[in-house]
Amino acid sequence: MFQTKVRKVGNSSVVTMSSEMLAALDVKDGDTVYVTRSDDKGLKISAHDPDVVAALEAAERVMDENRDLLQALA
Repeated sequence: MFQTKVRKVGNSSVVTMSSEMLAALDVKDGDTVYVTRSDDKGLKISAHDPDVVAALEAAERVMDENRDLLQALA
């Protein structure tokens, strides 16, 4: 578990991420991270857009289910 504080910067509030937190997410300064609400009403920070990940997983399932047909069309 990581701990950080919310600070005021100008008109915004920011959460500072330590180098250990960045390494755990495999991101660096300037990268985009995605924040989504979790089932327990917390927040989840991820390095990948969850919608894109879900779409790729769905595409993988379709390709697996139709492998023979797709190979015939190739």
